Amino acid sequence: MPRITIIEIGLVSPKNRELHGSYPQMFERMIGAADATVIFNTVSISAGEPLPDIEELEAILITGSSAGVYDPFDWITPLEEFVRMAHDKQVPMVGVCFGHQLIAQALGGTVRKSEKGWGIGRHVYDVAPSNGLIEGQRIALACSHQDQVVTPPAGTKTILSSDFTPHAGLLYAGGTTLSVQPHPEFSVGFALACCEMARKGDAPDSLVAAAKRSLAEPLESARLGSAITRFLTPRVT
Repeated sequence: MPRITIIEIGLVSPKNRELHGSYPQMFERMIGAADATVIFNTVSISAGEPLPDIEELEAILITGSSAGVYDPFDWITPLEEFVRMAHDKQVPMVGVCFGHQLIAQALGGTVRKSEKGWGIGRHVYDVAPSNGLIEGQRIALACSHQDQVVTPPAGTKTILSSDFTPHAGLLYAGGTTLSVQPHPEFSVGFALACCEMARKGDAPDSLVAAAKRSLAEPLESARLGSAITRFLTPRVT
């Protein structure tokens, strides 16, 4: 059975964790819906747990966080080295939101707080043709971020993009590392809660209201969730 190690970076508040689960639990639900045979291990950086031995891992998923990849936390540099080692050893690896930004920064890209402000609610992304992972031409997903990858690492292919987030999905050289800015693991309920958290983070009331209205429209999270699951659990044929 395939085994995925989830690197938990951020913590969901106790209230929202009770209602919606932790980030690892959200990903377990998403991936389990696509492949019920997957086994999960969680390593919580936010709880001070050490990074695992790359040699013992089958696949890696790095979660979101309210932290910025440019923040002076003492665990950022070791995590970047961990990402470079996993990438070099071609261990299947996916990063979402913070994970997307951290992987990009670790492999030579540039991340910063965007002058465009908050991205919250339901955003629609263009899907690069013939990308080999995500089907269709467009995909609607929940997002919650201010930071963005502004310059992808050399050798990456942008597979998800929008006017607001030009590099919302990246497939890295070698084909075993993938990262995405939006959150396929979010339920509508948690995406709505994130809109309120953005309001506390100085997002304008008008933007928060529009983002909440947007979440009345369907999300296509399962399509990206299935693509991530296939990417992390390649079958030998």
